[in-house]
Amino acid sequence: MQMGVQQKGGGGRGEMSDESKKSKKRQKRLSRVQRLYDCCKEVFADCEPGIVPSPDKIEKIAAILDGMSEADVGLSPNMPIFSRERAPVITYLHLHECDKFSIGIFCMPPTSVIPLHNHPGMTVFSKLLFGTMHIKAYDWSNEVDNVNASECDGLRLAKLKVNSEFTAPCRTSILYPADGGNMHCFTATTACAVLDVLGPPYSDPDGRHCQYYYDFPFSKFPETRVEELSEVEAKEREGYTWLKERGNPEGFSVVGASYNGPRITKR
Repeated sequence: MQMGVQQKGGGGRGEMSDESKKSKKRQKRLSRVQRLYDCCKEVFADCEPGIVPSPDKIEKIAAILDGMSEADVGLSPNMPIFSRERAPVITYLHLHECDKFSIGIFCMPPTSVIPLHNHPGMTVFSKLLFGTMHIKAYDWSNEVDNVNASECDGLRLAKLKVNSEFTAPCRTSILYPADGGNMHCFTATTACAVLDVLGPPYSDPDGRHCQYYYDFPFSKFPETRVEELSEVEAKEREGYTWLKERGNPEGFSVVGASYNGPRITKR
């Protein structure tokens, strides 16, 4: 018997229980951002760093995000924070953060860039609320052994996972600790807003530091190591890139601002 439905005698049509009706009405009353918070709290409750939630739980969060737009968080493209004159300054709206997950929104004027960076041990959902944005993302390569930093000036081989432009409305982008483009760069083609859910959030004391990278063409790859790629992989060498750790990028500026959208009740 389907949960929440009581069957009446003789196999007649089911009637939804009072409890289920109340739950359904409550869900309709809740704002989408409240539903997102409640879902994240449930999904990440028992997750540890590096542990990816089950596929059905991933889908629960993605389904809510897929239905969201700027109106659900009190934003509109004509707000001053999205003005071209503000570039390259990006505005970050903090919605929630605990030791399990965080929710926030990056408000990006045209041409602004969030430089290439990683998400150590995290599962990350990025929902483009409006606008057009280019995403370039990499994962570390396992095809060959990476050389020591001393041998190659700190360079490490990565494989390109995403190099595309996205325009809202579009599906939520999801990356994982070791897959899906854990290291990515966002470039605003037009004014845009990106809602991010991180599980767990960055934490320097816990070793989850936001590391930035330079990226270099595959031609920088040492010839002695290129030979270890198979013939098939050699035909796809344009999909490989060298990454090198860097400090905080010069000129990259993110300022905090108050979130004024629908209130989140934290329970």
